[in-house]
Amino acid sequence: MSTESVPAATPKKRNTKVHPVDQVPAAGKLVALGVQHVVAFYAGAVLVPLLIARAIKLDSEALTMLITADLFTCGIASLLQSVGLWKIGVRLPLLQGITFATLAPVIKIANDHADQSAEFPARVGLQTVYGAVIAAGVFTFLIAPFFAKLIRFLPPVVTGTLITIIGICLVPVGAGDAVTDPSAHLHDAANPRWVCYALGTIVLIVLMQRFLRGFMSTIAILLALIVGTFIAWLAGDASFSSVGEAKWIGFTQPFAFGWPRWDIVAIVSMIVVLLVVAVESTGSIFATGEIVGKRIKAKDVAAAVRADGLATVIGGSFNSFPYTAFSENVGLVRLTGVTSRWVVGCAGVIMIILGLLPKLAKVVESIPAPILGGAALIMFATVAIVGIQTLTSVDFTDHRNLIIAATSLAVALYVQFSQSASPTQVIESTGATVDVPALPGVDQSMPNQILQIPFSTGITMGAITAILLNLLFFHIGKKGPAVAGGGSITLDEVNTMSRDEFGATFGEVVQGVDWVLDRAWEQRPFADVHDLRIAFQEAMLTGTDAEHLQLIRAFPDLGAEDEETGEMTAVDHKSLSHLDESEHDNVVNLSSAYREHFGFPLVICARETERYDRVIRNGWARMDNSVTSERSFALIEIAKIANYRFDDLVADANPITSARFSRQPELS
Repeated sequence: MSTESVPAATPKKRNTKVHPVDQVPAAGKLVALGVQHVVAFYAGAVLVPLLIARAIKLDSEALTMLITADLFTCGIASLLQSVGLWKIGVRLPLLQGITFATLAPVIKIANDHADQSAEFPARVGLQTVYGAVIAAGVFTFLIAPFFAKLIRFLPPVVTGTLITIIGICLVPVGAGDAVTDPSAHLHDAANPRWVCYALGTIVLIVLMQRFLRGFMSTIAILLALIVGTFIAWLAGDASFSSVGEAKWIGFTQPFAFGWPRWDIVAIVSMIVVLLVVAVESTGSIFATGEIVGKRIKAKDVAAAVRADGLATVIGGSFNSFPYTAFSENVGLVRLTGVTSRWVVGCAGVIMIILGLLPKLAKVVESIPAPILGGAALIMFATVAIVGIQTLTSVDFTDHRNLIIAATSLAVALYVQFSQSASPTQVIESTGATVDVPALPGVDQSMPNQILQIPFSTGITMGAITAILLNLLFFHIGKKGPAVAGGGSITLDEVNTMSRDEFGATFGEVVQGVDWVLDRAWEQRPFADVHDLRIAFQEAMLTGTDAEHLQLIRAFPDLGAEDEETGEMTAVDHKSLSHLDESEHDNVVNLSSAYREHFGFPLVICARETERYDRVIRNGWARMDNSVTSERSFALIEIAKIANYRFDDLVADANPITSARFSRQPELS
């Protein structure tokens, strides 16, 4: 008897699906898409070292080194973030570039520590800059695991204010370049030629953004710089003679300006700014995650912050500056729909290659200062607008947020525009060069280095002020915002109220209907005013049909008056109190016909239909609806009314802020 051997079943190979972020395009397409990212990124990438060099009066050879080092380390930083290494890098299509946020402190530190007796004073100042950059990078790398916990101390009112301050503090840097003579490198504000170049560049950027489409609109700044420089070359105001003298291939060695120097004020200033940059990077990470369809976790944020920290250490070692994700390229990912992180990795390799080409750096260096200044004005103002956009999510009817933002902005600008200035020269309208003596500033008023830290730059002072005020108002001895009782009742007191006290305080919001108040009260504790508002909205949604009908019937008829006083029964109807007698009779007739037809009152949010003709038109139009539809319409209107009544309670508790931020009435 023989037995047949049965071959062992071969296990099926598991088919794993690769996320689009991790897919690698074909080689040709990979390179083409990588080049596209580099082109979109290039103008912003080289702008920072150019502005720094001109603000600290750096020599031409050193500027070439800065530009090549910038591109080289941008490539390394982008590879760290997109390709990743160990727990470093978020592994998303994020291109890294030098952050504008550090521009003001870098210029300040370099100028303060320049050695005027040295052959190249600015190079000596950069040694202290790189010491601060490296120290801040190490700090950022080490706090990465804890950063998610620190975010609660940096809410939108803090980050939005800081980003706005950064943008405003940077605008004068662009304005300084816009009035600088390209050949003499001195301010020549009275020369109409430089004004034309700066404003012409701005006009070019605006027109390109308006009329170009797709990818071309994303490189409007680069195109404007090219066109503006070409016009300046034709007019004899731009020269490319230095390009021919530069080497084709070269490498800027680490610590090319000397070993870093360590200064506690400079280090703390840079750390404060990098904390803000880390929050900004976190926003870019979540925005990119949403675009590519990948959920961002706490470990991803930590990995991204580690990459920023390590890239900043590398930047400081290779003669560059701190890094963050470039928003231009985040927008490009959305625009093109190409989500592969390997495309950005390829762009990083291309930038490393560009960083080895000194001739290219000399071409960039030849851009006239007024043209560069015009582009910088737009870019820095855009930073401020991003901050203002962040502040739109802040509830400014809560006076604490208003105080945090206003005080931080005021103190930051006071420090920024009261800084000391080194002696310099300017060109008069006659063409003569005049000496400007050194000017004292608030940064010199403090007796020791520790006290000098907040006065080192407006950005540092603004950051410290915003963070401390946020701690004071929201974390130390927290009582919560005033929400009712004309300011006498805080959120914490609401969280400890009995049911009867809660009903007495908030009953008018929902016409005293018990089942709504019961369910809202049961949702305590409330984390903030928004949670309290949501509690009422959710409570109204959970009612049965019978309960909803009870809620609708609790509201007075539209236009109903108190028999004794003649005032409108509902506060929401006060906008109708200006009607003459015949118009009021028309409203009463409408509401009577409506109640007779449907069996419950006509409910209209009069604040959203303040004009008499709209109230009448909307009311009669609803007479043709079914009872079921009308109940639904009534509940929607009640939700609006409750929302406005809730706003009234908070406004009465915060009268100053509500006066500033209240909705303006509609004019008939």
